[in-house]
Order: sequence, then C-alpha cells, then structure tokens
Amino acid sequence: MEGSLIEVTFEDPKEVGECEHQQGKGGGGGLRDIGELNVPLAVPYLDQPPTPLHFYRDWVCPNRPCIIRHALQHWPALQKWSLPYLRAAAGSTEVSVAVTPDGYADAVRGDRFVMPAERRLPLSCVLDVLEGRAQHPGVLYVQKQCSNLPTELPQLLSDLEPHVPWASEALGKMPDAVNFWLGEAAAVTSLHKDHYENLYCVVSGEKHFLLHPPSDRPFIPYEMYTPATYQLTEAGSFKMVDEEAMEKVPWIPLDPLAPDLARYPSYSQAQALRCTVRAGEMLYLPALWFHHVRQSHGCIAVNFWYDMEYDLKYSYFQLLDSLTKASGLA
Repeated sequence: MEGSLIEVTFEDPKEVGECEHQQGKGGGGGLRDIGELNVPLAVPYLDQPPTPLHFYRDWVCPNRPCIIRHALQHWPALQKWSLPYLRAAAGSTEVSVAVTPDGYADAVRGDRFVMPAERRLPLSCVLDVLEGRAQHPGVLYVQKQCSNLPTELPQLLSDLEPHVPWASEALGKMPDAVNFWLGEAAAVTSLHKDHYENLYCVVSGEKHFLLHPPSDRPFIPYEMYTPATYQLTEAGSFKMVDEEAMEKVPWIPLDPLAPDLARYPSYSQAQALRCTVRAGEMLYLPALWFHHVRQSHGCIAVNFWYDMEYDLKYSYFQLLDSLTKASGLA
C-alpha cells in the first residue's frame, strides 16, 4: 500500500562480508564525510525482488546499489543456459566478438585509448575456445552493447523476460538495451561509468565488481587519449591503428586492482566496494557509479540498461565533475 512502511531485511553481516568496503586512508574533508553518509559499508542483499515503490524509493532515488536474490528463478535460462545448450540452440549464429591481446577492451594502453578488434564469428567458435577445443589469437568476449541479445541471438529470448517488470514500472520506461555477455576469464572491463540504470543478471558463473560511488569523482583521474583500434593480422598478431577521424577521448588510466598511487595519490582517498554476483543473482548498479568488472571463465550474463533521468542528481554530478577539473584534482 502506498505510504505504508516496507521492511527491508538484509543478510547476516558475515555474508555481507563478501562485499568488502575499502575506505581510503588519506584525508578528504567534506567529500569524505559525504561519502561516509551516503555510501554503504557493503553492497546489501535483498532476499527477493522489491516492489516498484520500494525499488524507486530505497535504491534508485538515493542512487545506491544492491544485489537481489531470487530475481531470476522464473527464467528458464537459469536452468537451461550452459555452454552445451548455447551450442545446440545458437551455435551456427554469427555474433560480434571483441578480440584483444590482453583481455582489456576499451582501455588505456600507453598513450592511446584502444578499442577491441571486432570479428563476426559463429557462436560455436567462441564456445570451442571456452571449452578448450580450439585456440584463437587473443582473448574473446561477446560484449557488444547495442542490445545484442535480441538483434544477434533472438532464439534465446524465450528463455528470459524482455525486461524487468518491477524496474520498468518503477522507472516508467522500458529498457533501452538488453545485452548478452559471454567470455574468457581474462576478459576485463576497465573502470568507467555509464548513464544508465543497470540491472545486471548472472545466469551462469560469477562476476566480480569493483565499484566507486559518483562522489569519488575528485579522486578518480581522467586524461585525454588519442583513440585507436586493435587490428588482428593474418599472422595472428595485434597492431594498434589510430582512429584519425575521431577526437581525443577522456578515459580513466588507473587500474583499481593495482593503482599507481605515486602517479595518482588522490585515489587513496576513494571508497571502493567489491562484490561478487553469482548465478541467479541480479546487481542493481545505479547510473553514474564507476565500475570495473572481471568474471569466471565462461560466465553467461544478461543486463538491462534503462536510460537515466537527467535530473538533480545528474546536475550535481556535472557540478562535481566541473569543480574537479577546474581545481586540477583529476
């Protein structure tokens, strides 16, 4: 009932310990105080999907992440999707595959922002590599973020919902994109943020997220880079080719797993949350949260991107970003 109190039960603190909060040790003044007020000590768990009111009021409005258990139990995909099933259902279907020498697509390498080589391969070729039946130069990752599930793998759509009903009702819209993810353990997503409310659903395996709240923007460095793209040669080697028609790209050069604090000392003041999202769980990753993602080998996932509201939260972030740049902090 609208206006009634909704009780939220979190898991035992021992369980929440799997999602560790890493508070920086340096000073930080008011920005640190704000973070301590707004950022949870760990990403909380919900035992079941929230109501639309609960989701909007307690998570979307305060811009706070959570992990939702038992949100995918009604999806046939949760029981069906495995590498052999994908081979039988869609093995002959060509999909867009990001190929990189080291697993980092859309990442800083030297003085370049480098995008992956993109190849069209039958899904069975990707599965052969994941299952150790074949080799392919570099690291493969099915990760094209243009609603590739309905556009490239429509035969899998009957195994899940086309959107998340309680989220669609809360947000007042349908998702802009539904993306399918499948790759090797070496495939890593570098630290970045998106202008989307992200519902990330792990169907098989697990994903490892490192998160930073938007309030950490002053401590997260950005630099401008010439864009380039990997090209895979016939000999199986990689070369970087500059994208001369593109303007320079702002990107985060820092690796949060091994930060160079001598070069970026302000990062020691940032607050990082680490969490693991397992099969059957859904992560609500709010818009503008910075995230770095790793995965188990052969992890299968789907995420729903809902366009964010460009409201006061967005204006505050833009102000913080502008002040950070003007002060030379990052």
